[in-house]
Amino acid sequence: MVERESPLGAAYTPGRHGVADKPGAQISEPRPGSIVEIVAWPGSEKAALAAIKGATGLTLPDRPGGGASKAGKSAFGFAPGRWLVIDQAEGLGPALRAAVDSETGTVTDLSHGRTAIRIEGVRAEWVLSKFFAIDFSVEAFPVGEGRSTAHHDIFTQIQRTGDDRFDVYVFRSFARAFWTSLCHASEEVGYEVS
Repeated sequence: MVERESPLGAAYTPGRHGVADKPGAQISEPRPGSIVEIVAWPGSEKAALAAIKGATGLTLPDRPGGGASKAGKSAFGFAPGRWLVIDQAEGLGPALRAAVDSETGTVTDLSHGRTAIRIEGVRAEWVLSKFFAIDFSVEAFPVGEGRSTAHHDIFTQIQRTGDDRFDVYVFRSFARAFWTSLCHASEEVGYEVS
């Protein structure tokens, strides 16, 4: 496996930053091996969900936002009949293409076009609230669920992957700009890049 070069470049500066002795947020680039989008034709949503389950073992609710994660795999609905499916390993695109026939929908491998950025910690919700008009409380945005939104024209997909952890997916060409903005927004609570 050839590891993709990070689009973050010199903006990726490990260590502690900001004003706090104890960082309120940790920011990292998880680098999943596969990021795949599935779009089901109208009426074929259940077949697409079955294909996702067959390829990943994840059982997803049939509604936008519904998601799940386990064993290095995660997925969430981000619009009616549309899901983002992530695997830490490469090769998910071909597996899903084999499971989703042309009568069910389409599969697009976005692995080289998206960057994952993880923010976690006790102030992660607060930092993300600076960017997005979304209720990030765990009651409104439960673990496993996802949202599709934008920040200053940067299309963003967000999945809550833990009580205080979010994986944010942006276009690779905007990754450095978004990363830099996220770091600046985290300065007042202190953050650590790992």
